[in-house]
Amino acid sequence: MPPSPARIRIAKAVVHVLALAPLAWLCWQFWQVYGGIDYDALGADPVAEIEHRLGTWALRFLLLTLAITPLRQVTGQTALLRFRRMLGLYAFAYASLHLAVYLGLDLRGYWAQVFEEIAKRPYITVGFAAWLLLVPLAITSTQGWMRRLGRRWGQLHKLVYAIAILAVLHFWWIVKSDYREPLLYAAILALLLGWRVWKAIRRKRPGMSSGSPAGKI
Repeated sequence: MPPSPARIRIAKAVVHVLALAPLAWLCWQFWQVYGGIDYDALGADPVAEIEHRLGTWALRFLLLTLAITPLRQVTGQTALLRFRRMLGLYAFAYASLHLAVYLGLDLRGYWAQVFEEIAKRPYITVGFAAWLLLVPLAITSTQGWMRRLGRRWGQLHKLVYAIAILAVLHFWWIVKSDYREPLLYAAILALLLGWRVWKAIRRKRPGMSSGSPAGKI
């Protein structure tokens, strides 16, 4: 039995609260540092810590977005698809804040250096490319754009696979020594993409079901 609209609204409200909680906590810690209450709230390098957390949460929400389809296929709960757009937009929001902190606090307004940094540092190149590819997905995430683009909407939103790979690579290259966390995200991404490859192979076999169009991403 599918969940009622009231339960869906409550679940969405809970997801919104949970998704905003890391940002709220980060803002609180920033205020503690800025206000002189606790200079160690964000460690020895507050800017790097803020960048790291925002980028990490962007990657987590991206992986959660990709996890919706396998979870729906395993559990049969089509209601999960209602959360995919929300999680994807949170991934874009955290990624945009990650970039904004880099531009505003790391480069300290010297934005003319951005293109030099992008060309010179591979991890910035792939990170910026991932964000750039997220922009059209965020813009076209509405029902109106889905109707306008038709089949092309699904083709466009398959960019999320390339974005996720670039995001994991960006994180991997940033890490200097302890690769356990980026390795974990790389393993999760490999599992999520591997699931899709396996499902695609099964669909091509005679007698296999093609699956629901809504769950292809």
